[in-house]
Amino acid sequence: MMDNAMIGKIKKAKIYAEERADRIVFESLRVRLQGDNNEAPHIVEYDHGQWHCDCDFFASRGRCSHSMAIERVLQNMVELARDN
Repeated sequence: MMDNAMIGKIKKAKIYAEERADRIVFESLRVRLQGDNNEAPHIVEYDHGQWHCDCDFFASRGRCSHSMAIERVLQNMVELARDN
């Protein structure tokens, strides 16, 4: 059985999530993404507006399918990578 304090916290969490654009700013994160190849998962990182992926394509282009997928998942919650 949940107590009233926990019920209040759950309600507050829902409000925070609904108001995410005004309340939440991602500063950094690290994600493991399994690509289509049978290789080890790629590590995608975001740090204060800068993206990085450990794949070869990102090393040469500064963007890749892995980093762009995470941008889509986070839908306007992080800065998009800029074309150089």
